[in-house]
Parts: sequence; structure tokens; C-alpha cells
Amino acid sequence: MTSIAGLGPFLAYLAVAFALVGAYLVVYLQATGHRELALIRANNGAAALALGGSLVGYTLPLAVSIHNAQSILDCAIWGLVAPVVQVAIYLAVRALLPDLSRRIEAGEMAGAVFLAAASLAGGILDAAAMTY
Repeated sequence: MTSIAGLGPFLAYLAVAFALVGAYLVVYLQATGHRELALIRANNGAAALALGGSLVGYTLPLAVSIHNAQSILDCAIWGLVAPVVQVAIYLAVRALLPDLSRRIEAGEMAGAVFLAAASLAGGILDAAAMTY
């Protein structure tokens, strides 16, 4: 059955990707100055947008690393580079908007939209730079 011949590698890369996404979320949620999950549970759209943009901004380069990887280890290494970019983007946006966390906690969308856009832009550039 050639149609499912790649099932093993698919499952292996998918498992590594989910583990990396989980690790990313743990790191990112610790790096921010607000409690995104609690805010999202309280129906705070600004927190959901900011975290969602960051998550997509991380998974874009992760997808490229899976596509270009020569091995699972290669994929994992590049998957660990991408969080550095996303955390740096968050810190840069927070430097521009020192009250970012307060604004997100208050449900203000402007800062959240800017953070989400910066996270997506950074993720796109990060993914494009992974030309190994």
C-alpha cells in the first residue's frame, strides 16, 4: 500500500510538532505580562487575538521546518529557534507599548491587533529565512 507508506514519518513529525507547539505555548505564556488563558476563559477577545496571532506566527516557521527537515532532530532544532523570534517580537511590541498587558487585560483591541500582526509578520519572515 503505497498510499499510506509515509504514515509512520507523518505521525512522527506530527507528534514532534504538537510537542513543540505545547512547549512554545508554555514558554510564551510565561514570557507575557498577562494571563492569556484566564483572560480567554473570561471571554477577552483581545487576549484571544494576541495569543492566536502569536500561535500562528510560531506555526508558520514550524511548518517550514517540517517541510525542509532532513530528520526529526533537524525539525526539532529549527522548531526551537522559532520561539525565540516570537518572544522577541512580544518584547519589542511591549517596549513600544509599555502598557500592552494592561490594555489586553482591559479587552482593548488596538494593542492586541498590533501584537497579532507583528507576530504574524515575524513568523512569515522567520519562515522565509529558513532556507537551509
